[in-house]
Amino acid sequence: MRLTTFSDYSLRVLMYLGVHRGRLATIGEVARAYAVSENHLVKVVHHLARHGYVETLRGKGGGMRLARAPEAINVGEVVRGTEENLVLVECFDSETSNCRIGAACLLKGILARAVDAFFVALDDYTLADLLVTGPRLAAMLVLPDARPGRSAAQPAKSRH
Repeated sequence: MRLTTFSDYSLRVLMYLGVHRGRLATIGEVARAYAVSENHLVKVVHHLARHGYVETLRGKGGGMRLARAPEAINVGEVVRGTEENLVLVECFDSETSNCRIGAACLLKGILARAVDAFFVALDDYTLADLLVTGPRLAAMLVLPDARPGRSAAQPAKSRH
């Protein structure tokens, strides 16, 4: 099983914002920090904002920040919301499956249990758990052109 890039980037954005909670961050800043596509992050941030994980603020001095406390962001919930297709093998999708042994095969049930166990494990963690190495993460994600003076508490226009 492999998570999509969308899920990976979603978790990375949340971790970045969690490490830099005292200020607003921009999509460009996060893209540079991780050396990833800014265009792809636009879609990720839009999704995270629509689902209430991130608050985005428009205008000069705008940016984004966590909309919830890290303890209130469940990793399993985030991944479920970012993974469009959890069909590991053809037989998981009864509408498109052409599997000839489906009626006698036990593999589908075993793999379904494995996916369930995967999410049960992710459900045990919140964003706060991913941030316990916060100082080390912050040191790795330092950008010389980040705008540390922009406080996350500054009022700005909401995108909503």
